[in-house]
Amino acid sequence: MSGILAVIGKGKDPQLVKELSKRMSHRGPDESDFHIMKNGSIICHESLSIIDLKSGKQPIQGTKDAWMVHDGEIYNYQELKDGILKHHTFRTKSDSEVIVHLYEEFGRDFCNKLDGDWAFVIVDGDDYIAGRDPMGVKPLYYGLDERGRIYFSSEMKPIADQCKTFSTFPPGHYYTPKNGFVKYYQPEYEDYENAVQDLDLSLIRGSLTEAVRKRLMSEVPIGVLLSGGLDSSLIAAIATRFADSGKKLQSFSIGLNADAPDAKAARKAAEFLGTEHHEIHFSVEEGIKLLEKIIWHIETYDIISVRASVPMYLLSKVIAEKGVKAILSGEGADEIFGGHLYFRNAPSTEEFQKESIERVQKLFTADLLRADKSTMANGIETRIPFLDKNFLDVTMLIRPQERQPKTYDGVEKYILRKAFDTPEDPYLPHEILWRQKEQFSDGVGYSWIDELIEYCATQVSDEQLAGAAAEFPYNSPTTKEAYLYRSIFHKYYPQVSAAQTVRKWIPKWQENQDPSGRANAAHLQGNFESVKSGVTV
Repeated sequence: MSGILAVIGKGKDPQLVKELSKRMSHRGPDESDFHIMKNGSIICHESLSIIDLKSGKQPIQGTKDAWMVHDGEIYNYQELKDGILKHHTFRTKSDSEVIVHLYEEFGRDFCNKLDGDWAFVIVDGDDYIAGRDPMGVKPLYYGLDERGRIYFSSEMKPIADQCKTFSTFPPGHYYTPKNGFVKYYQPEYEDYENAVQDLDLSLIRGSLTEAVRKRLMSEVPIGVLLSGGLDSSLIAAIATRFADSGKKLQSFSIGLNADAPDAKAARKAAEFLGTEHHEIHFSVEEGIKLLEKIIWHIETYDIISVRASVPMYLLSKVIAEKGVKAILSGEGADEIFGGHLYFRNAPSTEEFQKESIERVQKLFTADLLRADKSTMANGIETRIPFLDKNFLDVTMLIRPQERQPKTYDGVEKYILRKAFDTPEDPYLPHEILWRQKEQFSDGVGYSWIDELIEYCATQVSDEQLAGAAAEFPYNSPTTKEAYLYRSIFHKYYPQVSAAQTVRKWIPKWQENQDPSGRANAAHLQGNFESVKSGVTV
């Protein structure tokens, strides 16, 4: 929805702060504004207008002296306005404004009342509070400069060269000067021993359906990413059932060519669903030329994030050209349901559950970072139904045996597939519903990663790689591909704090440590027809 920047403290040049905020103007191409508080603190907003296009301008003032900036969407804003905030007078029709009113009503203890994806900063005189949504769907960073001023920003770009230290704001927390970081989001599923619920397929189907429905909230066109994999196809299938009659939902896919695994599957799903489908092709050469730009945008050197962000960026550029400002995407399902192929190698049910919890908790370091920044680079907001709080409560507490691939002869995400396997009213073609997992960076065409690795090998010498640990002592790259990405990252973000915001994703329980799904011996170029027969719930 936007980019936010707050500088808390006196003495910062307002013109400079405006220029710093403009470093992420791609996040808010519709409007830009800022407000200087009486104590000298400054808050800025780069706006992508999706709700209340006319009066929803930020920063937003509360009833009295509090001012707020917000990135994201609050899906239950109308319920809050009609309920616990019904005696408040609102200046706008924006979903964002409920945040500052909740603060005025409840003080700092209000984050659990929000249902949505968000990052915000509220400044109230000399007091302030910043917060981030439970899963970290929306990015947020914080830092301190030499004079003790604290900064909050949607991206590193505005603050990296202003702060002596900075870091990623932890999801599920809020921060106040009096209490520091407070963890407000403490779901039952974070304790692996609480996963004891019986399987209820209708509950899975109903809660995901509701998660999609609320994320269709918008005053601008919404589309769906449709890779042809299970996750995005299910989201698209549910969304089409809510589409206005006579108005087709727009779907988007990308591949190296028409024969790419994802492209073929996406066409089949789109034809079945009746979407207005847009299929984009790109060349390996085109993708390689974008590497520097992509790494500048996504602010990470994580291998799988860079690989996947190139096609995601190219696709979001076309989405923006089509006039769509928000898209639904399928991140999160693999972590919840053990969809990554390495999950089938878990040594025990307990280890499977612990890994599933950790992967969900760490999504903000990789998949969510990529999904947000590679699309917001073109002013597109990505919404993630699988990470809906209620859906997580329903699914993560199911007994792990039911989510474990080995329970169903290696069929990953079996219970998710089964929940939507309704022959009397099918959501998807059978071969799409039971298609094996392809990581996005693989599914666009296997030669994308293969040729990318080959290219990186030509750009990095053996001597450079041998000296990588000395050159980059933190998170030292161990392959030429990793070295190249790290070098580009260092060019734009040379600070040690910047390097420390990145977590490298490495699959467990398999010999090949490359994050590509094809590195797992279980990878099949096909579907599950040969292994799912006779498996029942």
